[in-house]
Amino acid sequence: MAKKRILICDDEEGVRESLKLILEDDYALDFAENGIEAISKVKKNTFDLVILDIKMPKISGLEVLKELKKVSPLAKVMIASGYKSVEAASEAVKYGAVDYIVKPFDTSDVQNKVSAVI
Repeated sequence: MAKKRILICDDEEGVRESLKLILEDDYALDFAENGIEAISKVKKNTFDLVILDIKMPKISGLEVLKELKKVSPLAKVMIASGYKSVEAASEAVKYGAVDYIVKPFDTSDVQNKVSAVI
């Protein structure tokens, strides 16, 4: 059985690396360093989940989320943030995010939330 595909979009290499270590055994991973790259990859490929940093330069995670939902309305998007902001989480959910994970990541929390949505 083919592994489910996840696109991880974060401007920080360390964050992408952390998520890779947490998820690589169970999922096929692809990476984007910014929102524009993420949108481009979603236009060309199908992903079971997109994990998207909320604070990125040039284009915010919320703007990327809105665009991803236009490009692929059924895309499942999980927001990642270093900010424990209820406002940001509720805003992301309003625009279609399925869940929210907080940096630094708790391994079991990430694994549980990802497996619950895909």
